[in-house]
Amino acid sequence: MHLAHPDLTRAHAEALDAADLLAGFRDRFAGTDDDGPLYLDGNSLGRMPRDTPAALARVAEQEWGRGLVGSWASWIDVGTRVGDVIGTGVLGARPGEVLLANTTTVDLYELVVAAADARPGRDVLVCCADDFPTDRYVVAGIAAARGMTVREVPADVDEGPDPADLAAALDERVAVVVLSAVAYRSGALADVPAVTAAARDAGALVVWDLSHAAGAVQLDLAAHGVDLAVGCTYKYLNGGPGAPAFLYVRRELQESLRQPIWGWFGQRDQFAMGPVYDPVPGIGRFATGTPPVLAAAAVEVGARLVAEAGIDRLAAKGRALTGLLVDLADARLAPHGVALASPRDAARRGSHVTLAHPHAWQLTRALVDRGVVPDFRTPDRVRLGPAPLYTRYVDVWDAVDRFRALLEDGSWARYPEERARVT
Repeated sequence: MHLAHPDLTRAHAEALDAADLLAGFRDRFAGTDDDGPLYLDGNSLGRMPRDTPAALARVAEQEWGRGLVGSWASWIDVGTRVGDVIGTGVLGARPGEVLLANTTTVDLYELVVAAADARPGRDVLVCCADDFPTDRYVVAGIAAARGMTVREVPADVDEGPDPADLAAALDERVAVVVLSAVAYRSGALADVPAVTAAARDAGALVVWDLSHAAGAVQLDLAAHGVDLAVGCTYKYLNGGPGAPAFLYVRRELQESLRQPIWGWFGQRDQFAMGPVYDPVPGIGRFATGTPPVLAAAAVEVGARLVAEAGIDRLAAKGRALTGLLVDLADARLAPHGVALASPRDAARRGSHVTLAHPHAWQLTRALVDRGVVPDFRTPDRVRLGPAPLYTRYVDVWDAVDRFRALLEDGSWARYPEERARVT
């Protein structure tokens, strides 16, 4: 919701920063000095917490370097321990419902197969036609291997799937629905409880991808009866590049699901080295192999920062930051041909805003050279992600001001029109 005549001065942005209850968290991240770039790509890779190097050094030098194999007493349950930090502190889950393990792709595969097996006689998997590629690829691969049908729900690139189209896709043939809580391209926010309830009424299970939501959007998985979810930790949870993902399984479903990758870390009495796979009770049965101990230490630092800040406060600031960005874009970028490509209603948005322009690729490269770090998404989108844990309101104001200057002086036209392989 926007004011009819919002105050778009830089002084107003400074006043918002002065009143920001989360402002102190900025100093707890590396690279936030005033002469650094304006980093608006926290929805791709979060900043590094200043405590992370020390946490990694402690595990490497003390636990591994000195403790060696004796440190396994504290490492053995790292997946469930850090999972609880994420679950109870970030996702609104109960203890014992979240596990840190593998990658988002592997976790998604595990849960979709387990959910499909729990719905015998149903032969349809539903996904969104504009969802993140990995999600669609995993669904297609599972369907091909099992002789199932994929039913893709159409989606507006900017607004996400229409709830009526989602409802129409649900029938007695549907086993599993895979959907992102926040659309990766536009930031459109799905109605998680409503979709979950509709799928349950149809007898299906939903696997939610929380990658662009966890740490920036208020999620109440337990209260909303969410059954299954996955998500990454290197965006708003600031776990670092390649950080392990998490999976969530509602407590009441854990004993009835059997995931397809039978590894020794999911085995009951694993050190008995028994001949037959017998999964341990609880969330631990979704573990596979040895946990990534060093990476988990970094994830724990980032997740604890998010939990300390409070997801309710982070979500509120995210709405305010993106609201300011939208107002500034309307006033200063729209006259130069830039169009909003995200839901205008803040209640329907995650914590990033996408702007459309025919020369978005060139503008993205030009912005980087002007000290603004966004990212590019096809077909012609500049995506700006002001992560609420460390982004200031003046960062948003200054970024839009530099964007406006580029559009006015036309310097973006010097950049090649062809996209590079790596953005």
